[in-house]
Amino acid sequence: MRPPLRAVATLATVAALVTGCSSGDDWSRPHPKPVPVGALGQGFVDPARPPAPEATITPRPGSWDPVHPPEDYRVLLLTTGDDAPTRALVAAVKDWAEAEDVDLRTMVPKDPQDFVPSIDRAIRMRPDLIVSAGNDLIDPLAMVTPNHLSQQFLVVGAELAEPTHNVTAADWSGASFRGEGLGMSSTYDAASFTAERCAAAVRAGVAAVLSDLTGIVIWLDQH
Repeated sequence: MRPPLRAVATLATVAALVTGCSSGDDWSRPHPKPVPVGALGQGFVDPARPPAPEATITPRPGSWDPVHPPEDYRVLLLTTGDDAPTRALVAAVKDWAEAEDVDLRTMVPKDPQDFVPSIDRAIRMRPDLIVSAGNDLIDPLAMVTPNHLSQQFLVVGAELAEPTHNVTAADWSGASFRGEGLGMSSTYDAASFTAERCAAAVRAGVAAVLSDLTGIVIWLDQH
């Protein structure tokens, strides 16, 4: 017996909004706290002087390379926008996930009214990490993230003006959008979203989160 057409349409809509790869594991099952494979290299931070909350650090290029996610690491990519910088960030996240065999799923809000609900849906999926790409998500994230401190977030190519300890950002001068009505930074440069820099932002940001260095901004102008 065929399912009703309405049910088929609903399933198609869900599939369009949340897509996944890798293991296809049921994320509702119990999952241990992720433990990184490897450790941060020299120059990422000074172990004797760990960064304070909301601090900005400028790690040595490549100091994040020794850190890799554990098996079955669950990442949800939340993204909106079809501009070239956002596309470059999304490509970097997907390339990293494939290289590291990460269980990656992608959620795309259907319209601006869906930004906050989509973040709530992402949290309910219980990923190890939610990665955000797209400037339009910054203000909605600032509203939602303080109420879900147990969920880790990584913002790539932008940052929150006042992040809580569960929101880490990987940013640079050409990508320093902060939301809250501040407008685009005078240093914003769409051409700075190169494949190399976007890849570094993803890897450095994930390495920091896995190493419990969260709630900070990772500045990549040296890269």
